This record gives sequence, C-alpha cells and structure tokens, in this order.
Amino acid sequence: MNALTADKLPVVVIGAGPIGLAAAAHLLERGIEPLVLETGTSAGSAVRGWSHVRLFSTWGELIDPAGEKLLAPTGWVRPDSSTYPTGGDWAERYLQPLADVLGDKVRYGATVTGVARAGRDRIVDSGRDEQPFTVHIQSSDGAEERITARAVIDASGTWSVPSPMGADGLPALGEKKAADRITYRVPNLSDPAVRARYAGKRTAVVGSGASAFTALALLADLAKENDGTHAVWILRRGISDNTYGGGEADQLPARGALGLRAKAAVEAGQASAVTGFRTQAVERDGDRLVLVAEDGRRLDPVDEVIVLTGLRPDLSFLSEVRLGLDERLQAPTALAPLIDPNVHSCGTVYPHGVNELSHPEQGVYLVGMKSYGRAPTFLAMTGYEQVRSIAAALAGDREAAERVELTLPESGVCGGAGLFDDPENAEESGGGCCAAPTTLQIGVGAPASAGGC
Repeated sequence: MNALTADKLPVVVIGAGPIGLAAAAHLLERGIEPLVLETGTSAGSAVRGWSHVRLFSTWGELIDPAGEKLLAPTGWVRPDSSTYPTGGDWAERYLQPLADVLGDKVRYGATVTGVARAGRDRIVDSGRDEQPFTVHIQSSDGAEERITARAVIDASGTWSVPSPMGADGLPALGEKKAADRITYRVPNLSDPAVRARYAGKRTAVVGSGASAFTALALLADLAKENDGTHAVWILRRGISDNTYGGGEADQLPARGALGLRAKAAVEAGQASAVTGFRTQAVERDGDRLVLVAEDGRRLDPVDEVIVLTGLRPDLSFLSEVRLGLDERLQAPTALAPLIDPNVHSCGTVYPHGVNELSHPEQGVYLVGMKSYGRAPTFLAMTGYEQVRSIAAALAGDREAAERVELTLPESGVCGGAGLFDDPENAEESGGGCCAAPTTLQIGVGAPASAGGC
C-alpha cells in the first residue's frame, strides 16, 4: 500500500462514544477521513446504559476541544462548564449533537467482528506493514461487509464485559444460575419497576470503586423511605481511611463526595460492611441467595446482588492483529506500568499518547477505557488527549503527537491495591504518594514517574 493509496482510505474508529467521536473530530481537523462504526442505534450507547448516574467530572472536563469546534457553527449551546451532567445529559447534549455533525461519517448498527491485515493472518510477516487493514462488520439486519482502512482506532470501551463476582476473576459457583437475582450495573432507582426490586429488600453490593459507592448511596437513600431496605457491602479487603476514596482531598470534588456518602451510609446503619470476603459460591436459599467465601464464611441470605467488580476489554475481534498487551491488565505494555493498581491506585495517570499506545501492529490503537484494559480510574480528558496525539501521528506530525500537555486531578488516595486486598494490611497501605498535578510533556526523555505515584 503506497502513501497515495493509503491517504484515500479512511481511518476506522470503533465506537461512537465520547472518545471515538473525539477521535473522528481530531482526524477531520487533520484532514484525515474517519469512519465511525457504532453497534448501537445512537451515539454514546454505552453511556446511555448508565444515563441515570451523575458523573464526577464537570462539563468543562467532558467536552473535547476538536469536537466543540465542529459543533460551534451549528448554534450548539455549550453547557455550564462548572456543572455535573448525568450520563444521559452527556449523551443527549453533547455526544449525539457531535455525531449528528459528523453525519454519514458515523454508521449505526455496525458491529465489528474482526480486524486484520488484508491477505495476512497474524502469522504472516511478508509485506505485512504495506497492507491496509480489513475491518469485518455485521449490520443489524445480519448482512456482512468488509471495509478497507489505513488505520484502526478501537474506542469500543469495556462496558459490554463486566467482571464477575468470583474473587479469582471467574464466575463464582452458582453465579450464572442465579442470574435472575444478580445485576452488574448500578440500578436506576428512579425507574418504578427497578425501585420495587430493591425497596424493602436486603441487597449485597460487591465491589470497592466509584460504582459501588454510587450503588450504596442510592440504596441508602431508598432505605430512608422504605423500611427493611439494607445494603450489605462486600469487600475483598479491610476498611481503612482510604476505603472511601480521597474524600475532601480528591481534586474531583464530586468523586470525593461520593465516597463520603458511602461512608455515611455505613455509619448510619443503612449499609453494613463485610471485609476480607472473597466470594467463591452463590447458593439458593428458597427465593434468596447466600454468598459463600473462600474461607468458608456464609453470609445471611440476601434478596438481590449488585456486582460492581470492574470491566474488561473485549479483544475477540482483534485476534488477527498483533497487539502488545500487558499480561495482567490487558492494556498496552508501555501504558500498563502507569496504571497498574497492584502498584498504585492514584486517580490520575502520567499523561500519554501515541508512544504509549502503539503496538507491534503499526496503525492499530486501543484508546479510551479500552486502553486501560482492566484498570480503573479512567477520565475522559485522558482519552481526548490520547486521540489528539494519535491523529497528529497519523497526519505525520510527530512533534505534535509527542507534545502532550494535560493537567489531571489527583484522587487524594494512593496505595498498592494488592496490599489493600489483605485486610490485616489495610491500615498500612495509605499514604500521600501522589504528587501535585502538573503539566507534562511526553516523548523521548520524559520521566516515567512524573506526576504519579
């Protein structure tokens, strides 16, 4: 594939979420034709899945500059930068308008089923880098198609693959059979049918991140109105000052407040915490469920279980391209050390771009939540900077690609998650290892530990 031919091919972007649409905007700004493939029927399909949840980033942190430039001539009104939208607000007031501006550069109902080099499976070396990519898709009516692309930016996220309840990363024994009483999403308690499912019930919440905090806070509010409503918070680690996040030290105030709401729920008796509990099995007790830990402990029966143990990338359709992924996080190998929760749990990461996101297969990039693999604490601002850098690299502007300048807020809580998992060490794993946020430049000679833990 010569340079002239390559320039005529689009860059395929997988996913019309916030990072995928930002990628398209940055590509257009660079004079590169994007084609966004979205499996859903509208922009931000995954975001709409948690439309009732309020973000802990403000509007000012959720709007990509290149996207805003596309929207400005349409009469689009920018929301108040200091306010916090819900997922539904984000989708309706920014993502869908941006997708509408992109027009036929966004295709809905198009599920990517495979990515490969034209005429080359992952084994073949000969002439590999000269070949374009073939992107196999299936439309909503079942029709199959193959698209040729100069590069592929995978912004499909991790929403479709929630992690299971089992502490070993696999479903607990009986988890699949109990699916009618288990959800892997934060419930929308403003929906009367969903509210009825949890009102007056005893619900186990498994997980220790922001999603778990949200669920605990919502159930605590429900408990104030409905007697008998109680949350049982299942933690694989012990409780320390850091269990509830950064609190007032968090530079994203809404995120810190969310952890404090969860703490208040426990202190008020609306939720009870069970620590050091690694779920091994789920057993039926009539219409209720009993969770069993690896150490043999059995919890009192619960009516419902909310599992919020993280998300995972779907790598199945990338099996024929050569990815360089960390064996633990399933994140790009150069990025993984910066976000590894076994090393730190800071709410930010050293700003990064094309260098950290490149793979042995030239021209393939995982961005946004997908780039973090199984690691948490991703911020939209990080993804916007990722795709800005990648678009610059694809345009041949290496200097701009490596000049990443971004100030990210700290969580106010650090410590190795691996240490946190041991209840007896919970008190020892705190600390203030997060440096003050700073504007950084990546590329050759950039310090790997700057601004992080």
